[in-house]
Amino acid sequence: MLNKEQIAQRIAKEIKNGQYINLGIGIPTLVANYIPEGLEVVLQSENGLLGIGPFPTEEQVDADLINAGKQTISMVKGSALFDSSDSFAMIRGGHVDLTILGAMEVAENGDIANWKIPGKMVKGMGGAMDLVASAENIIVAMQHCSRDGKSKLLKSCTLPITGIQCVRKIVTDLAFLKVLPEGGFKLLERAPGVSVEEIKAKTEGRLVVGKEVPEMVF
Repeated sequence: MLNKEQIAQRIAKEIKNGQYINLGIGIPTLVANYIPEGLEVVLQSENGLLGIGPFPTEEQVDADLINAGKQTISMVKGSALFDSSDSFAMIRGGHVDLTILGAMEVAENGDIANWKIPGKMVKGMGGAMDLVASAENIIVAMQHCSRDGKSKLLKSCTLPITGIQCVRKIVTDLAFLKVLPEGGFKLLERAPGVSVEEIKAKTEGRLVVGKEVPEMVF
């Protein structure tokens, strides 16, 4: 199975030159460390950052530079800091090309639940609802199953929904999948050492499997 860094590394391979990219809290922030060499992209955080670099070394840490997840970050040449209202104007205006989010559940029709678990304290919904309502291209980074072994790729979400029919691709610790327009998860790649049978057994939603499913290559 993939660890968090490998999930981020695989997602980074989906990035295209010139994109403006929002990195959500959790695994998505790790993508900043794996931007393919030679690509020029601009990483955005909804608290008012544009031009995020890799995570800083201990000597580079500046406590005033943090992303939406309260992690210290580095910034690249030409980066900008601005009010969060300007940041959300950028998001709501459709100026972010790719959004990478974490999730607690994804449904086979592309619904995502990632902001609240009933009965547990939540500080707030953050920027996820604006992002999923405005983005054309959403990739989710998540664990395939919960800690008790239940699938998180479902026929329909059981948790409060963040966005409707918005997820395009998913990278889990087991697989790389695409959400089909007609519904269902198409298995594109499997994690090294993981069988198609294991992915089938751990996916509650409709899984579409072709004749050949290659292993991920890093």
